[in-house]
Amino acid sequence: MTGEDIRPVKLSQMPAGTRGVIHSHEESEFQLMLLEMGCIPGEPIWVEMIAPLGDPMAIQVAGYSLSLRKKDAEKIWVTI
Repeated sequence: MTGEDIRPVKLSQMPAGTRGVIHSHEESEFQLMLLEMGCIPGEPIWVEMIAPLGDPMAIQVAGYSLSLRKKDAEKIWVTI
């Protein structure tokens, strides 16, 4: 597999225990808040756990744990 084969996926589609790197964000009113919380392109990210019904999800980014709703995680693209 080469670097050209790697395609970003939505954070909301990643299973618990998966690690990746933030690739980009979709344009939204929530985008600035994501950047302020450390969800910056190029930052390593780890999906710690997902609630039993799939929402919210706990991630580790920028050295701390963060809980995100699934609709917000849909706006973050990650390379695995």
